[in-house]
Amino acid sequence: MFTPPGFMQRSVALDLGTVAYVKADPGFWPGPLPDSVPLLFIHGFGGGSSSYEWSKVYPAFAGEHSVLAPDLIGWGRSDHPDRPCTTADYLALLANILTTLCPQPPVVVASSLSAAMMVRVAVDYPDCLRGLILVAPAGLADFGQDPSSSVVNQIVKLPVVDQLIYRGAIATSEGIRLFLAERQFADTSKIADEMVAAYLKSAQQPNADVAALAFVRGDLSFDLATYLPRLATPTAILWGEMAQLTPVETGRRLAALNPAAIRRFDVLPGVGLTPQLEQPGVTIGLIQQCLSDLVH
Repeated sequence: MFTPPGFMQRSVALDLGTVAYVKADPGFWPGPLPDSVPLLFIHGFGGGSSSYEWSKVYPAFAGEHSVLAPDLIGWGRSDHPDRPCTTADYLALLANILTTLCPQPPVVVASSLSAAMMVRVAVDYPDCLRGLILVAPAGLADFGQDPSSSVVNQIVKLPVVDQLIYRGAIATSEGIRLFLAERQFADTSKIADEMVAAYLKSAQQPNADVAALAFVRGDLSFDLATYLPRLATPTAILWGEMAQLTPVETGRRLAALNPAAIRRFDVLPGVGLTPQLEQPGVTIGLIQQCLSDLVH
């Protein structure tokens, strides 16, 4: 699904279903440096999300690092169950990906709700990770926030109506472009047709509505603030200054809960929720700096 040159699609059967992932083609890249840390890129949640979200970033690291970017169950090319996965399902899936696809503990680069989930995985499986680089990690119910209180949340809980909204307003080119403009980008001129096409392809997979609607309903949300104080894994946080769904003030409050583990907190000026798509060059540079701080 829009795989960059020099990379190939593979899949693996895990407990929750078959997971598709992108890895570097060994015939294209010279191979990772002997002492380099593996990198695992995890995409966020939202209509049409997939590993494409990191496709402008991970090629910059493939010459020196082992790089993997999976599609989570319910998204991209991975299996799409006809029942919604729970937060517990995704936590187990992320742990399963670490233990199955990563023979050496990687630095995990993750965004939004998936990044928040990786904090919980790191708390439970600290030996499976070398570090965390998190973009706007938020459980979406942080500090007592009620994710079920929004009008959209209430509407998508209505049977039949949720399907009409998904097919008519989310899984369309116009719906995807509006979602990216309102939720993910500060500078809408950065939204390329390729991005819309990639998100649309993922959003139109059979049963893609199941995971997406579970996310929109708030079924996967939790309070990250209750887990962050227990984090011991070296962590860096990147946050777009203009992120709408998760404001930077929330990020600062979360980071303040554990300054021992969270070694840096960088705000990207004039950038929205997904700097990895909006400003990939800046994001690459910051990830390189974070790697140096976390593993050297």
